[in-house]
Amino acid sequence: MLNGSTDSSQPGHSSGSRSDQDTSSALPVKSSSRGGLASVARLVKLGRCKKVVVVAGAGISTASGIPDFRTPGTGLYANLEKYNIPYPEAVFNIDYFSNDPQPFFSLAKALYPGSHRPNYIHYFIRMLHHKGLLLRMYTQNIDGLEKLCGIPDDKLVEAHGSFATASCHLCYTAYPAEDAKHAIMNDNVPICTFCAATVKPDVVFFGEDLPQKYFLHTKDFPKADLLIIMGTSLQIEPFASLVNTVRSTVPRLLLNRHAVGPFEKVPLRRGDHMELGDLEDTVRRFAKILGWSDEIEELMRSQETLSIPPLMSGQTPSVETCRSKQGAQRAASSGSEETDSETDSKSSA
Repeated sequence: MLNGSTDSSQPGHSSGSRSDQDTSSALPVKSSSRGGLASVARLVKLGRCKKVVVVAGAGISTASGIPDFRTPGTGLYANLEKYNIPYPEAVFNIDYFSNDPQPFFSLAKALYPGSHRPNYIHYFIRMLHHKGLLLRMYTQNIDGLEKLCGIPDDKLVEAHGSFATASCHLCYTAYPAEDAKHAIMNDNVPICTFCAATVKPDVVFFGEDLPQKYFLHTKDFPKADLLIIMGTSLQIEPFASLVNTVRSTVPRLLLNRHAVGPFEKVPLRRGDHMELGDLEDTVRRFAKILGWSDEIEELMRSQETLSIPPLMSGQTPSVETCRSKQGAQRAASSGSEETDSETDSKSSA
């Protein structure tokens, strides 16, 4: 399903996001007294963490201006009240969509990639890759900001799909993604040219299968030597259970607004740490402890320059155009995305 949450994990919908962040009324658990950031940073500096897995939800994208799904009054679900849907998550139910696609298309206009830029949190994760430490990132988000900041496709699992492709929800015939976007943004319904059913972006809905790439977790999590969980409420299965599949001796670091999932339980596992509060502030502190702050800022500047070419003839280039040029540059220099990934991660050695 979409990614989308301030701190929660939802099937297929997330940042750009299906409120993935936890907004429960429960009192927040205090940050771990074990100095989570410093403890984990020490392990990284000692070379103990070389296969880092990141699990992320919509909370990593709120700093980019993308609302989460559940925050009262401001979440994306709150904007669907005019459609009188039976319950908020119905907008991502494939059977409900088949009957009435309009609520989802209304929501999709706010989620489509193009109007938002990656933030410091995304670039922190990119820096993990740049340092050769990122085994894989598993995101619930569908906003595409992970790719936009330069995280290679082979290092990224978009568990809830994305807007990059589109197809008929009934016969699965592929449909040009740009044509689908144009229709949706102009309040039209894209129609399959084969069976005349409704076309939708390839975002995973409740009732649909997760992408095949998601099942890389069966290999990745047993190999991980550090698990970082960011901006997710860990409420949506099967994504939420992934955090329990690393070895019991592997440190797990929760960076979130609230304690969620296994971090709500006392006592924590001996290798568990959490830092609660504003996520971007927390990540900036973590980067400072690691000594990466200046490198991340430079990476942000260089990537934004690469992603946004100079304006010509008074025209504003679309994000799609910027990204296609970026992809062409990478293809020319590396020959493949996997090679580019390896080159980037080795460049920091």
